[in-house]
Amino acid sequence: MAKNFVSNSEESTRMFKSTFLESLSKVHFTVPLYIFIPAIAFFSWKAFAAGHCSGLFFFEYYAIGLIVWSLTEYVLHRFIFHFVPKSSWGLRLHFIFHGVHHDYPKDRLRLVMPPSVSIPLAILFYWVFSLFFSKPALYSFFPGFITGYLIYDMLHYAMHHHNFKSSLMKKIKQHHMLHHYQDQTKGFGVSSSVWDLIFVSGFPKKKSASKTSQNQSEPIA
Repeated sequence: MAKNFVSNSEESTRMFKSTFLESLSKVHFTVPLYIFIPAIAFFSWKAFAAGHCSGLFFFEYYAIGLIVWSLTEYVLHRFIFHFVPKSSWGLRLHFIFHGVHHDYPKDRLRLVMPPSVSIPLAILFYWVFSLFFSKPALYSFFPGFITGYLIYDMLHYAMHHHNFKSSLMKKIKQHHMLHHYQDQTKGFGVSSSVWDLIFVSGFPKKKSASKTSQNQSEPIA
């Protein structure tokens, strides 16, 4: 497999000639927290104040929202971000949306979605979900969905700039690093590898050294 260009620089490469467009493509990793935590609080309040839902009802739909985000994250990453068109303008669009991240994976200002993308997407998803959920369910579901998105964004940044102590987090980080540095056609789950297991798009497990040596030492009949 041919090696792709990968920079170890933490600096941001310029993507646009326009200073305005360039500024829209960069964001500090904490910015989504300032935007979406108030949104989570607002919709949670609406669930109880306007929707008059019970605590159990809220947490059931909140959990569903988390799960739906997890699947959405996988589908977006695998089928949208890694769709490589053939046209020159399509390739340029692909580079802007995701290719730049694979070329410059340590770029500190392009590891979470900028508001210029995340806010319109959030509005679009809210509209789509409003077609399927009643107001009490929507007000409970959407905060869970946004929480899942924030977990994804914060974890994604941490995977590229933090050394984890937890064995679980080390495994999650390793899964994403393999996607970047070994094979970007596998390992599309970022905050979780569950969907890669379900859809068989993960990385094959390596045989242990002891088992390999045992198999090599067995006589051939």
